[in-house]
Amino acid sequence: MKVVVCVEKIRGDIVSFEELKNLWEEKLSDIAGIDEICIVSEAEIKDVALQEAVYENADAILGMKLKDESLSEEFLTKYPKLKYAATFNHGFGNYDREAVNRHGVTVTNTIYGDVTVAQFAMALLLNICHDITANSNYYKKEHFDRTEELGRNPAPITPQMELYGKSLGIIGLGSIGLWMARMAAGFGMRVIANSRHPKEGKEYEFIEQMSMEEVIRNSDVISIHCPLTEATRGMINKRTISWMKDGVILINTARGDIIVEEDLIEALNSGKILAAGLDVVSGEPLKEKTEIFNCKNAYITPHMAWLTKEAVYRQVDVAVENFRRWIIPY
Repeated sequence: MKVVVCVEKIRGDIVSFEELKNLWEEKLSDIAGIDEICIVSEAEIKDVALQEAVYENADAILGMKLKDESLSEEFLTKYPKLKYAATFNHGFGNYDREAVNRHGVTVTNTIYGDVTVAQFAMALLLNICHDITANSNYYKKEHFDRTEELGRNPAPITPQMELYGKSLGIIGLGSIGLWMARMAAGFGMRVIANSRHPKEGKEYEFIEQMSMEEVIRNSDVISIHCPLTEATRGMINKRTISWMKDGVILINTARGDIIVEEDLIEALNSGKILAAGLDVVSGEPLKEKTEIFNCKNAYITPHMAWLTKEAVYRQVDVAVENFRRWIIPY
């Protein structure tokens, strides 16, 4: 069996390609039945000629970018031995599902960053509540220049906010949403949520599941954790924002296009939305600043919630374990 692994470059070089290559080889070598392991970088796989040579006779491709043209009838006919394809993303993206079924190919995703992304979402929220960096910088750099204030502690330069007793509304109760719910519950928040498919099981008992409109109307904080689909594109818009409480906080670590950005900007500028913590924006990766960057109450980071060394290592472990479970009965 030939296994191809496509390793993308990790932003910030927190883990090198060589380190990941060695880790993949180590993990896959423990699985019986693999005769050839071919590990290529993201840059290499963009070369069409090299890609064809690498994919030739592959039984499994790990780390495939699942886009509209991926796993098409043409692709699967070209590589008839392929029986397993894994994306390293949490979601699946778009691909020809009918062709996949006809060719008997198993497709898996890799949920490796659920706790990581949830932690970042909570960090965005805590930053809005406390802005520790701004207060630290003021105390260290400016307070002692004000002689009239010496000998006493300065007042906070930003309003401070408690989360205890407030309602967190989660849109999308998958693995990331569930971790966000657990963290919020740890702060003493009431957790309410909406999911495409109501969740069952003991792990969800502390969460009040309700309709989307009820979540939006009853939340002090709204955190978005659903995938971007045609149903969710533009879901947060002028109409749904009008349902929100005045002074609500909005967190988005999912996809920028779930929000109609011009409507969010209007709500931020009017104060309808107190603040937004955004790890994603519309149209990313951006080539230039957009209007949302002018909102002082929008805290924006460059889609980095998943970028921890621990999550990158976990990606390998989860993908290998998924493949191991597939290959044993196969």
